Amino acid sequence: MTAYNVVRMRVKPGLEDKVLSSFRDDNDMDDARRFAVIKTGERSYCLIGEWNSMDDIVAARPKMIASLDKVRDMLEDLGNGLGVTDPVSGEVILES
Repeated sequence: MTAYNVVRMRVKPGLEDKVLSSFRDDNDMDDARRFAVIKTGERSYCLIGEWNSMDDIVAARPKMIASLDKVRDMLEDLGNGLGVTDPVSGEVILES
């Protein structure tokens, strides 16, 4: 069953190009169907991955975490105890 993961983040001022370059140059998510970075506001982004299954997401988590570890110092704390990223994932229950 198709699954998605989403990671919300906010980049520190002046570091957007560096963070986006990191995702562009170091995108080792070969098992993902698709990978996208969307801009959701000023310096705010979501990384979105489409996968064949939740098992594929679970298997890729170490790679995803390693990729985020390279830019964590360039991200702002999101507050409310979240830290610098807000990741979620799940299986598709409705598609149109």
